[in-house]
Amino acid sequence: MRELYYMTKRNSLIFLRDRSAVFFSMLSMFIVLALMVIFLGDMNSEGILNTMKDYSSTGKVTKADREHVSALIGMWTLAGVLAVNAVTVTLTVLGSMVRDETEKRIMAFYVTPVKRRKLAFGYILSAWIIGSLMCLLTLAAGEVYFMIKGYGLLSAAALLKLSGMILCNTFTFSAVGYLMALFIHSDGAWSGMLTIVGTLSGFVGGIYLPVSKLAETVQTVIKRLPNLHGASMMRKVCTADLLEQTFAGLPDAFVSGVSEEMGITVRMHDSLVDTGWQVLILFAYAALAIVCAVIITNRRKLNDR
Repeated sequence: MRELYYMTKRNSLIFLRDRSAVFFSMLSMFIVLALMVIFLGDMNSEGILNTMKDYSSTGKVTKADREHVSALIGMWTLAGVLAVNAVTVTLTVLGSMVRDETEKRIMAFYVTPVKRRKLAFGYILSAWIIGSLMCLLTLAAGEVYFMIKGYGLLSAAALLKLSGMILCNTFTFSAVGYLMALFIHSDGAWSGMLTIVGTLSGFVGGIYLPVSKLAETVQTVIKRLPNLHGASMMRKVCTADLLEQTFAGLPDAFVSGVSEEMGITVRMHDSLVDTGWQVLILFAYAALAIVCAVIITNRRKLNDR
């Protein structure tokens, strides 16, 4: 366990000591949050308000309706940003593994008596810890921003659930990211891959474009990936109270339709996927990634000999 502790500490400090990497990671999170709230927020708000007019008995929306929808979209956006950060931040931290291989430091680890699986978990745990801290910092910043806007704060129970979901998401993508890093052997290739994956994670998570707007075959694939389920379960927590306030008095069919449209709920095989199953899906991906990574590293060990 000492070897695992020191490897995790070493990999975490490598990232934290790179002040520019930490600064730009934090800056990118806040920029994405701000841009999505300012630009996509207005577009999504107007779409919901226009739909509410059709279901309203008066055919109009009030000032209170606009405030509730604005708060709903804000919290929905925050959950989406947290889902993207769980991918991008963990991959950024795992870049230290690629640099270790590029600069031949990883070979020095391989000749030590430390087992390779401990080296692997050292990289995974460091990405998990740093990724979780960054996501929690983003959550705190989002809460402060929305409090200033007058949206109010999430309850203590909701924050506790959301923190657990953040830990679940970052662990999954730390494991998946480590598996991906095993096939990358240069900083340039890793940077390019990080850009592509970071962009795709927003679409796969239904953040930039609702999944319901995509073709059926594409939806089928996306609904089997962890990104959408990770974003969905956090959206449920962030928007639970606001959904009731915003759509009070409207038909249940309308509320469920909007929830699916926004990716708050996910329907597979004609039934909604509950949060428990979504957590299991994420852990299944993490377990599969870890097993595959162990098999690959063991085969590499035999080849090295």
